[in-house]
Amino acid sequence: MSRDDRSPLEVLKFELSFLEQGGYGRSPHTPWRPPLIFQDSPSCPNFSEVGRPHPCDACLLTDFVPASKQCADVPCRQIPLNAAGQTIDDLYRTKTEAEVEEAVAKWLRAAIAKLEQEESPAYELATEAGSDAVR
Repeated sequence: MSRDDRSPLEVLKFELSFLEQGGYGRSPHTPWRPPLIFQDSPSCPNFSEVGRPHPCDACLLTDFVPASKQCADVPCRQIPLNAAGQTIDDLYRTKTEAEVEEAVAKWLRAAIAKLEQEESPAYELATEAGSDAVR
C-alpha cells in the first residue's frame, strides 16, 4: 500500500472531526468492544482489515511518533499527547474512554494549530529570514 497522499494537516483535521462527531463510539464493525482511537478510523490503512495487512508506516500519523517508538506494534498509540509524554497507550491503562478522547482531541487541536501556523506566509517569511519571532 502506498503512503497516504494527503497532508498531515488534512489527516489531523479529519481525525478531529471524526472524534468530535462520535466516530469511534459508533463503530459498526465491532460494537461489542471499546473503540481504539486512530485504529478504528477510516484514515487508518488497516481500517476494517482483519490481521492488519498494511504496514503502519503507510499512515501519516507515524510522523508524530518518536523515532524510538516507530517499531511498536501500533505506533499511533505511542504519540506523546502532552508535556509529560503520556501516550494513548498510557491513557488506555489509567483513564476512561471519555478522558482518552478528550486528551486526544486536545492534542489534535494543538497539532493542527501548530501545522497551520507553520503553513502561514508570515511563518514562512520569518523562517526564511532566520527570525524566531513567529515561533
